[in-house]
Amino acid sequence: MSIYQVANPSLWSGRKADTIQYWHHAVTCLSSPEIPVGTQEKKVAILGYQGEEGVRRNQGRIGTAQGPDQVRKMMGPLAYHLPKSIKVYDMGNFRTEGGQMEGTHSVIFATVKKILSQKVFPVIIGGGHDLAFPHGHAVIEYCLEKGEKLGIINLDAHFDLRPTLGGQGHSGSPFFQLGNKYPKDFHYFCIGIQRAANPPQLFEIAKSMKVQWMEAEELTLNNWSQIAEQIDRFCQQVNKIYLSIDMDGFSSAFAPGVSAPSPWGFQPDLAAKVVQMIARSGKLISLDIVELNPAYDIDNSTSRLAARVIEYALRNILSE
Repeated sequence: MSIYQVANPSLWSGRKADTIQYWHHAVTCLSSPEIPVGTQEKKVAILGYQGEEGVRRNQGRIGTAQGPDQVRKMMGPLAYHLPKSIKVYDMGNFRTEGGQMEGTHSVIFATVKKILSQKVFPVIIGGGHDLAFPHGHAVIEYCLEKGEKLGIINLDAHFDLRPTLGGQGHSGSPFFQLGNKYPKDFHYFCIGIQRAANPPQLFEIAKSMKVQWMEAEELTLNNWSQIAEQIDRFCQQVNKIYLSIDMDGFSSAFAPGVSAPSPWGFQPDLAAKVVQMIARSGKLISLDIVELNPAYDIDNSTSRLAARVIEYALRNILSE
């Protein structure tokens, strides 16, 4: 069962000011998952996915359902540097109850598709990485209707190309599902792959699906020119980009509060350069942040990092 939870203004708080100085001043909380129509300003829609059934099915650590609200709490006090003409809406959360993840996925698909059709930039905060299936499904459909080629870039330690379990998706299968649903329109680049976290079978699946990837050992600032070259080559081959960022791709030194922590991940400074390059390509159409697990966080470091990633991406996309 999918449950809708209206946006909670109390999650957005921080220093007082007479003008818009911080994110909590800029965000308008909505009482329904509908973007106001009739205005011409550029808009951002923040939507939460309180889903952890996919993580449970994939034998991960439960707790990701608390991720969206925790990120909101950390974003509220951040300084706001987007143009004043931008409208930022918090659309609330969709939550799965009773293990009926597929029902929630259907609602997210329809909601994201509508957001895109209204020329609004969606930021979806998870929740498990199973979110990428309905999110990616919506973005691919939107692009196909416009005759455009979508590229998916995933910053992650894992391919998330595991087969479904008894026909059911999970947090490790979203891109496998997308690749099978759209075999001719699946263009996927995964950055941060860790061999210790991906058995040989997944590399074979990646090859069969013509997936591009870069491994964690390649992600160093000294190697930036080669990283940038591969990202640029991928971006040049597509019209639009959907960016998915799994917080477990970061080293657990920076992101301990995730479903599958690892000390061998990338660092924030490298991720920032990747995000900036993609954001400034002019092709980024949608973004999600997944696998934050506040139950295992330390001093909110992971949720703070997730909030900063979102803020940084939007600042690079929308700055005048």
